[in-house]
Amino acid sequence: MNPFSRIISGTMTWGAWGVKMSTSQIKAQIEKYFALGITTFDHADIYGGYTTEAEFGKAFSQTNIPRDQLQFITKCGIQMPCESKPLPVKYYDYSAYHIQKSVENSLTSLNTDYIDLLLLHRPSPLLDVEILTKTIEKLQNQGKIKAFGVSNFTPSQIALLKKGIKLSWNQIECSLTHEIPMFDGTLDFLTAQNIGAMTWSPLGSYFKENNSQTARIKKCMNSLCDKYDCTEDQLLLAWLVAHPSKIYPVVGTTSIQRIENAIAALEIELELVDWFLLLKASQGNEVP
Repeated sequence: MNPFSRIISGTMTWGAWGVKMSTSQIKAQIEKYFALGITTFDHADIYGGYTTEAEFGKAFSQTNIPRDQLQFITKCGIQMPCESKPLPVKYYDYSAYHIQKSVENSLTSLNTDYIDLLLLHRPSPLLDVEILTKTIEKLQNQGKIKAFGVSNFTPSQIALLKKGIKLSWNQIECSLTHEIPMFDGTLDFLTAQNIGAMTWSPLGSYFKENNSQTARIKKCMNSLCDKYDCTEDQLLLAWLVAHPSKIYPVVGTTSIQRIENAIAALEIELELVDWFLLLKASQGNEVP
């Protein structure tokens, strides 16, 4: 049984990088999502300039939800210049010290004894597999992380890591407007290696940009939304989760309506021809 909810809540915009919710608002949000069946929350140490995890953890501690009924995902590896870290440049750090320190900080911030899934946030050309393997094994043996994965890694980068460590997930960018992982071997590789696929920005640029691609998709959407009696965001998600790799979308919204839409989107079964109509609209041409 998979430990994560089929729709994962992304928390990047809950704090300083977005709507700046108060503790009581975050508490209410967690409780509402939990009631809807959203039990998995996606974090990163850098969100909100290293502040959002602590804000979430403070709010979570005020709920009555048992820790074992929720799943916390977090990411580490990026050293980001900000007010609390006046660094000269943004860089990646996968030293044993930094990974261990990041995990300890996340545990404290999230008010938890363990992380359900730790992801390496971005691939680094200087990542030492031997050091990483020993560090992750130590953290798992200590019970501080349950599972390990990566984010934004290519198949070759994952293959390198898999020589020494069990890797469970890769969180990548994939959507109707960014369908490249469906064709460049990324999702094929994950499926073949029995590695789960999570996707950030699952709605893509559809609501953010006004260009020829989104215009084509919108024109196609008009009739399909009527046909399936659904909203545009639901159709975008239904298209994505139809892929056989069983993608888990990370939906980064604070809108209860949008989350309810995302849950309902899981029940939409697109006809094959409609899936390819949307693909044609995205790419601007039919498949070969």
